Amino acid sequence: MRVSRYFMPVLKENPAEAQIVSHRYMLRAGMIKQQAAGIYSWLPLGLRVLNRIQTIVHEEQQRAGHIPLLMPTLQPADLWRESGRYDDYGQEMLRIKDRQDREMLYGPTNEEMITDIFRAHVNSYKDLPLTLYHIQWKFRDEMRPRFGVMRGREFLMKDGYNFDVDKAAALHAYNRHMVSYLRTYERMGLTAIPMRADSGPIGGEDTHEFLVLAATGESEVFFDSAVTDLRLGNREVDYDNREEVASVCKEFTTLYARTDETHDQALFDAIPEERRKVARGIEVGQIFYFGTKYSEAMGATVVTADGSKVPVEMGSHGIGVSRLLGAIIEASHDDKGIIWPEGVTPFPVGIVNLKQGDAAADAACEGLYKALAAKGLEALYDDREERAGAKFATMDLIGLPWRITVGPRGLANGVVELTSRRTGVSEELTPEAAVAKLVEIYAGI
Repeated sequence: MRVSRYFMPVLKENPAEAQIVSHRYMLRAGMIKQQAAGIYSWLPLGLRVLNRIQTIVHEEQQRAGHIPLLMPTLQPADLWRESGRYDDYGQEMLRIKDRQDREMLYGPTNEEMITDIFRAHVNSYKDLPLTLYHIQWKFRDEMRPRFGVMRGREFLMKDGYNFDVDKAAALHAYNRHMVSYLRTYERMGLTAIPMRADSGPIGGEDTHEFLVLAATGESEVFFDSAVTDLRLGNREVDYDNREEVASVCKEFTTLYARTDETHDQALFDAIPEERRKVARGIEVGQIFYFGTKYSEAMGATVVTADGSKVPVEMGSHGIGVSRLLGAIIEASHDDKGIIWPEGVTPFPVGIVNLKQGDAAADAACEGLYKALAAKGLEALYDDREERAGAKFATMDLIGLPWRITVGPRGLANGVVELTSRRTGVSEELTPEAAVAKLVEIYAGI
């Protein structure tokens, strides 16, 4: 993509309404535009990141054996009355009526609707286990929407729902989601710690939140610092193997890590003092096991092998897709701008032409642009008639992980400069070697 042909309305000054880093940089980088309190348009650069996050979520959900569908944003109020949860959300739930005077709501979550789908089509234990999920826009009418996409009213969320014949199978689904979430966040360059949490209006016996440590986090968290060293890495996990999946979950949840709602000071004090940490965290996902709370209320049953009819065991599992953009920026930035991890960057590399109009520099940039494209890497080529300092400032602000700088002086020696946004380290390479190195970096992502 050429900057001269792209829509990227970069701002030089910090917007007065932006209180935290992620909101400030998303506005300045031309990623979003506020349309109303807590409601944003996603501009091209922001949409590219949002789509990359969705792709990772889809890939890891399907790797775990979960099946995508898509439910509507508007839901009939009768479903929520049937579950007994219609009034639980209070004024956060946006309630409307259609022209036939039927009561509807803009869904904040989908437990009722997915249970309705299940009971209409599944009645035998032979069809289980089953996990369905979707990525869909939701609305919660926050009294004080703030912090940009971190606490908006309209947000994009992945929510999934498991259906199992007994509690043991449902707890395996819970564990399966935990492992798939760990892998999802790691692919985005995040350390998201699973913490014992409160279930809130969703309900249920077991729940963990996934939190990214950041000074601007809304939650106070207490944890053993050793938990931040845990990594799933590239290990292969057989999601059908209950013991293996449970073992990974035990590895990541044995060390103390809790939100303030479930904090136990006595257990915390038992941790060696040097490893006792209190910090702030940003919630980026949560998993729940709630048994038969919805299936009993809504008549979602299956016939078992002995012919008896039992309510299906359930859980729900969410990832804040749009919120993740803010969390990633809060965890990965400096005073110049965003620093995107390679897994979610809008473009893998930026090309800066130091002397636009110079025949050799123009030709070299075009060659790099086409060579990268041939390898499946779409570069953002700054081909504007603009001074070099302004081009560098733009690249630093939007945070692409790598930058190739092309100028007459380097070309005279047959080299370009490849710079890491994260470390600031530059090296001079031939154009061919620069392309080869980027291909190698992105090969495993």
